[in-house]
Amino acid sequence: MSPIALVDYGAGNLRSVENALRAVGAEVVVTRDPEVVGSADRIVVPGQGAMPACAEAMRNSGVAGALLASVERGAKLLGICVGLQILFERGVEAGGASGLGLIPGTIDRLPDTVKLPHIGWSPVRATAACHPLFRPLDGQYVYFAHSYAAPAGAEGTALLATHGRDYCAALARGNVFAVQFHPEKSQKVGLALLERFVRL
Repeated sequence: MSPIALVDYGAGNLRSVENALRAVGAEVVVTRDPEVVGSADRIVVPGQGAMPACAEAMRNSGVAGALLASVERGAKLLGICVGLQILFERGVEAGGASGLGLIPGTIDRLPDTVKLPHIGWSPVRATAACHPLFRPLDGQYVYFAHSYAAPAGAEGTALLATHGRDYCAALARGNVFAVQFHPEKSQKVGLALLERFVRL
């Protein structure tokens, strides 16, 4: 099995994601090299920080273009938190930003009627069309840390969660997979998800 390319865009919790992937048996290369991302069979985009900064860093390094080319040729992609948000066409955070455009729609702020950021454990529930990768998470609690989220009706939504409103907690569209929560902080259920992705 070839190494997973873990994208380093200059922010985020790279080490905890790297350690979690290694814990489930994956070989991992932490990289910001477009050539490495462009040749990988599996790519993970971890997430902490703001979507605009993440998008800009990935474009400036050339990683964004390499990632899109890899997905086009069939590489499997897993986005985590901001790594999910950047897959969409646009987001409203920090005045707005363009994402990678792999998924139609806009990342919007969660309602101000609830405490933000949303930090902690929340349950997720499977949609009718839930991909098998995410099906075992139905009814499980996972760890979130975010103020922005994709719409509940986003294309490929596999898991839903609720904080002020329903939103997309995970999606699967072809060879593109993403979660709004942090599997590396979600204990056994999170590690089991990462192991399933590694074995896809």
